[in-house]
Amino acid sequence: MTEGLLPEPIVRLAERVVEENAATGRKLVVAESCTGGLVAAALTEIPGSSSVLDRGFVTYSNEAKMEMLGVPSDIIETFGAVSVACVWAMAKGALERSNADVAVAISGVAGPGGGSPHKPVGTVVFARVTRDSHKDPEGELRLFEGPGRAA
Repeated sequence: MTEGLLPEPIVRLAERVVEENAATGRKLVVAESCTGGLVAAALTEIPGSSSVLDRGFVTYSNEAKMEMLGVPSDIIETFGAVSVACVWAMAKGALERSNADVAVAISGVAGPGGGSPHKPVGTVVFARVTRDSHKDPEGELRLFEGPGRAA
């Protein structure tokens, strides 16, 4: 099935995401930047993913984030594309443009260049927004060590 295509930890995580969301009848939408579609690809490798994944947006450029997901330019100008504010806006925009119940967004500095002292290579920001939820969106910033996407 997925043997050899993806690292085993990614396969296990994708299986868990598909199984848990299928069990509750939730549909997902993903909005990806630095991963370039890898999250959607990992999910679609799992049997049963068609009942879970509604669609995915690959918005690598700032223009794509604004045009495809409606991320306000002032968010990118003020906080940058690699920020909790930006991924929240990406997730919200993806949810508004889909039939999904949950949106997950990711943006980061994949490298090898493009980092800064405040956002070094390996900085990745995640967000999750749930439709009809009265909770604040969830966001997380992590720093991964290693050579770019291989980390």
